[in-house]
Amino acid sequence: MIEELDTVVLTKDIPASGLQAGDVGAVVHHYPGSTSFEVEFVAADGRTIALLTLSQDEIRTRKASEILHVRDLASA
Repeated sequence: MIEELDTVVLTKDIPASGLQAGDVGAVVHHYPGSTSFEVEFVAADGRTIALLTLSQDEIRTRKASEILHVRDLASA
């Protein structure tokens, strides 16, 4: 179950925001009684890249066995 402050993984590309499947974000709000979440994606320097309302089928929890990866936002 996804909750506020969870680290989540994007499951699909969102080109309009420069995001790709696999990008990592943080849940900053869960709308009560729904499967919608506000998810913030940030750059390494802390700048917010996107703050999006996403449904549960667009994000997933990260697995302990996964390794994080860094990419240049300009390559999106």
